[in-house]
Amino acid sequence: MSRPNFLIFMPDQLRADCIGCFGNPAVRTPNIDALARRGTRFANAYVNHPVCSPSRATLMTGWYPHTAGHRTLTHLIQAHEPNLLKYLKEGGYHVAWAGARGDMFAPGVTEASTHFCGWLTRPNQAQRSMGPQYPKDSPLYHAFYHGKRGGDYPWLDFDEAATRTAEQWLATKPPGPWCLFVPLIFPHLPFEVEEPWYSLHEARDIPRPMAASATRGKPQFMAMMRERFHLEVLSPDDWVEIARVYYGMIARVDSQLGRVLASIDGIGATEKTNVLFFTDHGEYLGDYGLVEKWPSALDECITHNPLIFAGPDAQSGKVAESFVEMIDIMPTILELAGVPVRHSHFGRSFVPLLRDAAAPHRDRAFAEGGFRIEDEPRFEQATGEYQSKGELQHERPQLVGKAIAMRTSEWTYVYRQYEGDELYDRNADPREMINLLADGLAVPGSAARDVAQRMRADVMQWFIDTSDVFPWDADPRFPKVAHGQHTRFE
Repeated sequence: MSRPNFLIFMPDQLRADCIGCFGNPAVRTPNIDALARRGTRFANAYVNHPVCSPSRATLMTGWYPHTAGHRTLTHLIQAHEPNLLKYLKEGGYHVAWAGARGDMFAPGVTEASTHFCGWLTRPNQAQRSMGPQYPKDSPLYHAFYHGKRGGDYPWLDFDEAATRTAEQWLATKPPGPWCLFVPLIFPHLPFEVEEPWYSLHEARDIPRPMAASATRGKPQFMAMMRERFHLEVLSPDDWVEIARVYYGMIARVDSQLGRVLASIDGIGATEKTNVLFFTDHGEYLGDYGLVEKWPSALDECITHNPLIFAGPDAQSGKVAESFVEMIDIMPTILELAGVPVRHSHFGRSFVPLLRDAAAPHRDRAFAEGGFRIEDEPRFEQATGEYQSKGELQHERPQLVGKAIAMRTSEWTYVYRQYEGDELYDRNADPREMINLLADGLAVPGSAARDVAQRMRADVMQWFIDTSDVFPWDADPRFPKVAHGQHTRFE
């Protein structure tokens, strides 16, 4: 039997609850929703890190961020480290990467892991982004709001060029089996989009964000960001407009997905192609009075992953309720591709869920982020609209302290290195608004404290189990050494 093809379609910064099939009645996502109807939708999939590059490293390696230190935007996957695309290439797959996102592999690794990467249609540099539309002291500047793009339709930005590249590559009828990786930028801010997507959603249909005043016991970075960036003065109408543009950006992504799927169908490959749709992390979108994300942000809206799997290896119209993690994608693809894994990892193939959505998989999911205070000199030196956010991290590094979240069907527990722990009742408080460990809400010996203590022990066990790996190829214990002087002193 021939091996299946794979399309990995990966938007950036996409909230799960901003997709129709994940319960949002306002957003226009017909292609994503149709994909879910012909495949399996994962109701409880979670990313393992709240920021782009570290999250993508977990996808490719099956390692948690702490396993090999992939927790920054600048420590990328190295040549000696395993990765999904390289496995597929060495396993006989024709591997293509539409576009040229450079925030996942260290120099040389992309070339070693793909047969094609880059552009068949190049983006128009003048249309990469509108640029800021408000002065630096404006809350809308710090909210990354740009608004309506003008001019040509559609803009030939990164995503449009990547979509056209994917269409052109597929039109060559690549030899199978193949894997096409399409990582996009949208709906990652800045919030901007052209017509017809800008006007696609009505303000009256947009859900209002969660007010910061309705929360209790949240981490300190939230209040500091609201204060530093004057986000508290944004009106309800401002927040709705930001979300409305974000919905338009999502609809544009949906349209581009539809075009790539149509191209696969056009070459007669639909019945032979498994399609994976997911993101690397979510977006605050006004919840808690915030936008964007944060290196130690572990909230539901940031970590919930809208994972969908459709194709010959998945049942259609199914919803899997079991927990799934980002690190599970690598072993799943490799199992279906018939490519053996040759390194220690912590992912679990969810192939059984594709055959029976009710099958057991995981009873918990983990996510982590943040840094040690001592790492501050090596924090990113951000520029542009990110500059103020980066400066806050350098000034108050404890606000991005290491943190770990563990979710079960009942509870979300968060351990924070430099702040108090958090506990949320997932059934009574699914948006994780009220920290049950906040002062005045629980006392030592209460049920909440007991639950948190048990979950903290589970986090410790998980951390020990996944703290490191050693390579399967052993070094000689007593290597031969050439004795004598090896370098000449000048």
